[in-house]
Amino acid sequence: MNDLLNVAIRSSVVYIFVILAIRLFGKKELAQLSVIDLVFILLISNSVQNAMVGNNTSLPAGIVAAVTLFALNYVLKLLLFKSKRLNTLLQGNPLMLIYKGSVMTPHLEQAKITEAELHAAVREHGVEAFKDVDLAVLEVDGNISVLSQNFQRKTVRKIRGHKIIAKTS
Repeated sequence: MNDLLNVAIRSSVVYIFVILAIRLFGKKELAQLSVIDLVFILLISNSVQNAMVGNNTSLPAGIVAAVTLFALNYVLKLLLFKSKRLNTLLQGNPLMLIYKGSVMTPHLEQAKITEAELHAAVREHGVEAFKDVDLAVLEVDGNISVLSQNFQRKTVRKIRGHKIIAKTS
């Protein structure tokens, strides 16, 4: 039993370390994974596995490690929901990247986003040029939200139990 408690403690330490490391290295890593980022995440998970379970590669140790990670994740999400200060500390704040067609270069540098990456995100939202963007924001989850003058809301209506999506301006 002492060995399984050791697995739980080690898993907790690794969980906290990985969260802090991801926070320190930036939000961009979360939502805009490239092949390099994916390989990096796979290698990190492999490298910390032994740190969590040590020499105990038994089924109970693996289950204890997984249950510990699920429990810590649940508790952390609950704490983030209840504490605005902790939420801001761990997840940061949204960062404006474009305002009324003007790219905010210092914010791009702060977020470590190139203009080419920003342009790709803008195109993904159906806008061709920065000058046509009213607002682009790097959200706390790493996604880039883009609003433009041609932005159209989609209204969902139900007619006889069927969803009908109608575009409105």
